[in-house]
Amino acid sequence: MEQNFNRVMLCGQAADEPHLSHINHGESFYKFTLSVPRLSGQTDDLPVILPRSLLWETPVGEGDTVSLTGQLRSFNNKSGEGRRLVISVFAQQLALTQDPPENRIQISGVICKPPILRRTPLGREICDVILAVNRRYGRADYLPCIAWGAVAQHAADLTVGQRLTAEGRVQSRTYTKMVSGGTEERIAYEVSIMRPADAAEFQQDEV
Repeated sequence: MEQNFNRVMLCGQAADEPHLSHINHGESFYKFTLSVPRLSGQTDDLPVILPRSLLWETPVGEGDTVSLTGQLRSFNNKSGEGRRLVISVFAQQLALTQDPPENRIQISGVICKPPILRRTPLGREICDVILAVNRRYGRADYLPCIAWGAVAQHAADLTVGQRLTAEGRVQSRTYTKMVSGGTEERIAYEVSIMRPADAAEFQQDEV
């Protein structure tokens, strides 16, 4: 059976204090925003979810430099309010550090919607892909991805059900959405695919 991968490695600055996100099966989970600068000078502001037990081991405060490893996860919001697909980083290991910024994801999943190849206003080819990455217990994360250049051409040739294994970064993107009575600024989170990869390059993990 082909292996699923979903590994995120981040290092950045906590933009706020962790606060209670939700309680699931009696366990409390907390949320904070991790700001990771890009080489371009822009910043990816990424939502991080972590269990209270991990926060007890490594207390995080606003302004701390934090490194973490975990997974990029999705949640189907059925409340009717906000985004229908909620994306966040689930932290599994956490440390306070002075390391330089890092933003890397290794991912392997199957195409669950036909890829869409398009061009930016500057003429650069990009391809929109939704990857389904299975977890244990029959669950799956549905992760929006954007491939660029030659990788976009490769992704565009794939069909639903085929596997894509790739490496890239997790990015935040601000956009304007039309709503009743005007417009609203929102933030989207997605995987920016830098290169395709072979599954053998990734250390095997169960997700």
